[in-house]
Amino acid sequence: MTDRPATAFTGTWRKSSYSNDQGGSCVEVLDGHPAGVPVRDSKVPGGPTPVFSKGSWAAFVVGLKDADRFPA
Repeated sequence: MTDRPATAFTGTWRKSSYSNDQGGSCVEVLDGHPAGVPVRDSKVPGGPTPVFSKGSWAAFVVGLKDADRFPA
């Protein structure tokens, strides 16, 4: 994972389907970036933007889906 300012990225950010319009946790990702998957807080779009490898991000998403199917 690397960290860059959000201004270093161009493209269309996609908001998480779990985000809402009531000020909750809002995560956005930038799909199709060659360096990996940039992630930012939509409430602070100019803030830090960690970039995860595509493999790490895919494993994270699979883990979230498994948690939904098999809650503790």
